[in-house]
Amino acid sequence: MWMCIWRLLALVAIQAAVATANSQPFAPKVVIVDFYTDEANAWTGIPEFDLLARNVTVPSLSRRYPAIHCTASADICQLVTDEGEINAALSTFALIHSPLFNLTHSYFLLAGDGGISPKQGTLGSVAFARFSVQVALQYEIDGREIPDGFPTGYVPQETTAPGQWPLYIYGTEAFELNDALARKAKLNDTASAQQYRQLYASEPQYAAALGEPRVLACDTATSDVWWSGALLGAAFENTTTLFTNGTGMYCTTQQEDGAVLGALLRGALARRVDFGRVIAMRTASDFDRPPPGMSAADNLFNGQDAGYDASVRNVYLAGVQVVQGIVNEWEDEYERGVEPQNYIGDDIGSLGGIPTFGLGSQFGGLAPGQ
Repeated sequence: MWMCIWRLLALVAIQAAVATANSQPFAPKVVIVDFYTDEANAWTGIPEFDLLARNVTVPSLSRRYPAIHCTASADICQLVTDEGEINAALSTFALIHSPLFNLTHSYFLLAGDGGISPKQGTLGSVAFARFSVQVALQYEIDGREIPDGFPTGYVPQETTAPGQWPLYIYGTEAFELNDALARKAKLNDTASAQQYRQLYASEPQYAAALGEPRVLACDTATSDVWWSGALLGAAFENTTTLFTNGTGMYCTTQQEDGAVLGALLRGALARRVDFGRVIAMRTASDFDRPPPGMSAADNLFNGQDAGYDASVRNVYLAGVQVVQGIVNEWEDEYERGVEPQNYIGDDIGSLGGIPTFGLGSQFGGLAPGQ
């Protein structure tokens, strides 16, 4: 009896493999990457397209988000990774290597909310990043025990003081994306966001926090730790500047982008995705440091909701214009790819070329296989 059962299971497995091999994998023009429920739901019930027309279960995605959602044509699909760096990397990697999808010509829109520096923008703003920096890949000394003269407890690896370029790197400290991809959006604002941003009015260096939401070109910092405070904000602002050789501009904060980009870069090495077709977008739900007269703790615990509704709404409002632009102009512009005018890749040159930041290529500037 057991032999018959095993033969039946083997036959089912063979038939499934044959069916998969004989069917055409989905080849979306755009993959929207969200990270949790509210971001994902921002795309449901919209007039432009229906992401729930197809639901494709992919093994090894998060159990909370086990399916890839697609339009009926599968031109547009959505991955919800689950939150945090580990979830983001593993879910992205699972999609990249699924035989159900051909992603070699797909654009990836990372579309989530996050924090923002009041020195660069305001609640509800949308920031498109050229650089994504893993700001926590450093030594750390508790702030109560930092040496005299240190402005922060974060010290780059294999160095002895802040501000020195790390002599030991993982290769994921910084990713540079294709800066030639178009960005435009009309944004939403809310009364709670307007009220909270006015708390920054007395501090001239926070003038950017006072205006209406707008589209920004500035960079994003990844860490699993949520932080609040001028000292930590300044520390990671300096880290972003350091890790990008002075080119990057610290702006938004989040927990997943570096992890998704690391998985996509590995996918590019496997020739399953094109790293030149990646867009990183974050909408501002809260400020990374408090206004004058407020503690960092109050900003962290009581300021998180001030711009949340506007930011989640703007994930869709900004993102849908990017998605529709790609789909509508596919044959004229996007199918062949948008040629990058800058270096793209990681800080060790894994995809070829010479990084403009870090210690340079570890592979002599050669692409894989050269």
